[in-house]
Amino acid sequence: MHSPFAPPLPVETLLLAYRSGVFPMADGRDESEVFWVEPRERAVFPLEHFSPSRSLAKIVRQDRYRVTCDTAFAEVIAACAAPRPDHPETWISQRIEASYIALHQAGHAHSIECWLDGQLAGGLYGVSFDRAFCGESMFSRADNASKVALVWLVALMRRSGFILLDCQFMTEHLASLGAVSCSREVYRDLLAQAAEGRPGRPLDRVWRELGEEAAACAGHSSPGKLILQSLTQTS
Repeated sequence: MHSPFAPPLPVETLLLAYRSGVFPMADGRDESEVFWVEPRERAVFPLEHFSPSRSLAKIVRQDRYRVTCDTAFAEVIAACAAPRPDHPETWISQRIEASYIALHQAGHAHSIECWLDGQLAGGLYGVSFDRAFCGESMFSRADNASKVALVWLVALMRRSGFILLDCQFMTEHLASLGAVSCSREVYRDLLAQAAEGRPGRPLDRVWRELGEEAAACAGHSSPGKLILQSLTQTS
């Protein structure tokens, strides 16, 4: 069934699915039907052991990109849904896109954006709940832009008290950045651990605190240096 007018998936339904280890996908941009996926093997980033390569850390330290949080969520998901040479079709249907925008408006989906010369150069988005963040997709229009966004996301999560960064399916690209595979059963255990205790602090609030800290350190440190320091501190 093809219909761009199918209603968005309810926020409560999406959150229940993610807390159960399931997420939606579609067969194409104009598909109204979604199917629910629970991979047998899951890709996750061990936050405590995340360490960018020397070349990537140099780019972050130099503040080559201006990095923001939640300032262009709709633009990021639209860029992730756009056709690419190696992926001419997308699983992000118009209905899924609208659903995540609603989830963002409810405070449970966030984006990290990288800007170069005033233009959106790359970024990522995902779903936030308890102490978990489920990365959905990322894109780059300039070298290493999505990688820089990932470094900032990990630092932000550690500052927020999060313990699980899920990236769904393993790829060579994710493995090169430090992602590891785990079974469906182990992933469910990780979800249960993320649900225990006090929820992580809202990512957008911690982002504002980071901005205030960077402003206070102006002339002595850069935002990129603060981010790299966060990766070496105990959360």
